[in-house]
Amino acid sequence: MLEIRRIREKVDHLLKQSRIAKPPVPVEKIAENLGLDVRFAPLEGDLSGALVREGGEVYIGVNSLHHSNRRRFTIAHEIAHYVLHEGVTLHVDKDFRINWRDNDSSKAVNPEEMEANRFAAEMLMPTRFVVKDIEALRNVDQQALDSMARRYKVSTQAMRIRLGNFGFLVPE
Repeated sequence: MLEIRRIREKVDHLLKQSRIAKPPVPVEKIAENLGLDVRFAPLEGDLSGALVREGGEVYIGVNSLHHSNRRRFTIAHEIAHYVLHEGVTLHVDKDFRINWRDNDSSKAVNPEEMEANRFAAEMLMPTRFVVKDIEALRNVDQQALDSMARRYKVSTQAMRIRLGNFGFLVPE
């Protein structure tokens, strides 16, 4: 399993390649730059998305019924599988969580899913962007959390977890 530093380096490379210097990160642009077609369709049950490699075609399927923040996470997550887990012909993701400390993650049941979640969180909330934003704040409180979540187009829960990774605990 890749360490967080290597995931950060891979995401930074993709961001620089796509000339992305501020949030929100346009994940569809990154997918397009990688040659990935992003297709939206209503999917049943808890299915969030899929990475499909068929012949010479590679595409990401995304559940169009999900919230836009969720769709962005799904795209970033599937980009992670494309970049990190070559050779997988079909990868289907059910309802995964950005919180890497969920039951499966805490048991280290599926290292590839943990990597893809970390990669997606880093892509949507890049360390260098978040650190810059935190440095500009007087304090990290609920209002700052909500503002950053809107700026990055992620859920407040995802931003709370991300800020927690940097040592900031925002009371719920």
